[in-house]
Amino acid sequence: MDDHSLGDGVPGFRARAGWTREQAARIERTDETVGPIVYPPESDQIPHLHIWDTWFLRNRDGTLAEVDGYRVCFSLTAPSDLLPGKRHDVASVRCFYSADGRNWHDGGPVFEDALGQRQWAGSALYDDGSVYLFYTAAGEEGAEDLTYSQRIVGAGGGTVDTSEGFALRGPWTHHELLRPDGDRYEREDQSRAMIYTFRDPWFFEDPQTGETWLLFEANSPVPEGSDVCDGDAAQQGYNGSVGIARSPTGDPLSWELEDPLLDAVGVNQELERPHIVYKDDLYYLFVSSHLHTFAPGLEGYDALYGFVAEELRGDYVPLNESGLVVTNPENAPFQSYSWMAFPHDDEVLVQSFFNYFDFAGETLDEIAHLPESEQMRRFGGTLGPTLRLDVQGTETRIIGKLGHWHVPMAGEELPPTERELIRRARTDEDGRGGYVSED
Repeated sequence: MDDHSLGDGVPGFRARAGWTREQAARIERTDETVGPIVYPPESDQIPHLHIWDTWFLRNRDGTLAEVDGYRVCFSLTAPSDLLPGKRHDVASVRCFYSADGRNWHDGGPVFEDALGQRQWAGSALYDDGSVYLFYTAAGEEGAEDLTYSQRIVGAGGGTVDTSEGFALRGPWTHHELLRPDGDRYEREDQSRAMIYTFRDPWFFEDPQTGETWLLFEANSPVPEGSDVCDGDAAQQGYNGSVGIARSPTGDPLSWELEDPLLDAVGVNQELERPHIVYKDDLYYLFVSSHLHTFAPGLEGYDALYGFVAEELRGDYVPLNESGLVVTNPENAPFQSYSWMAFPHDDEVLVQSFFNYFDFAGETLDEIAHLPESEQMRRFGGTLGPTLRLDVQGTETRIIGKLGHWHVPMAGEELPPTERELIRRARTDEDGRGGYVSED
């Protein structure tokens, strides 16, 4: 381990891969990592809803499922007449479907009786005709006031009915799968100044071993008075980690906690929505994080960060040396968030939601000081353009984008990138039919 090693001398800690302060200190915007400016779509496909964190129905092998010709996704939603900053307090999961990967339709609320006071992000599995939903139950049902406890839930019993169009049907059965144990993963009563996290379950079947895993966002408990981060209490409060559980039998509703996959103690408090893209025999681990969740002395952005290893439980190396993969332009720092990467042919595509545009404040907190009409106007509340990534070893670069809500169907050929068009034009001019350098 590097400069915040959680060694055997600290009770409750085990050696694991980590994102270090030295690595995170290299974070900077580059041409390869900054996405284009995003503008509102010409027409909002789902105007009656705020839509943010989104995930796709996937097969066990990680590919995006197509059920009788339909692509399916799930999103956290709230009514579009609600002030955007209040949406997390009433979040519920809805289903959307598309027959072409471009035009999407509202399939309605998924659950009538979900656990928790509201539901936060998760993942979805299509397995031999059955649909499983993994989600975060936020707050304890029955509590009089809004609470912020978090536990991981799985719902089984879903099916897709395409006999008359598209319908996602139950009945669903909800199973509490995991709670933080206080040893590997911090409980709410152990957390310090920032809210603890235990959420965002993401199903993954390891193609190398066939083992079944569930990744999630968590925090590593750091005992008061320990020498972690050289005893710096302020840094110790930033203790994000990527948690993991294993299913001994492959049953999507039976899990056992294991040691974290990666930690960011002294670096960042929130490693949100962890997920893996398996490409070229490598494991690419991606997380989203915020500007304000970096520890004192570090400067990051609202961005997609990534790491790569040769094995699922290997020694993860930050992509692009710092971990930064995709971020927003400096003059639109909060235009997109909650990125989700997935493979398509030789590329990795990245979806996100359209967050606040026409806003260049230093922190997102400044939004609350705007008139409510301006808060509403500047919130996108829909899916943003899909970015295209070239991923090679430990390096990535943005090479283009698709439209809002464009999630290509299997086998769909993507348009040539700008770089490809330049290469083709120069090849034609050269007249040799071979490659001509763009330099």
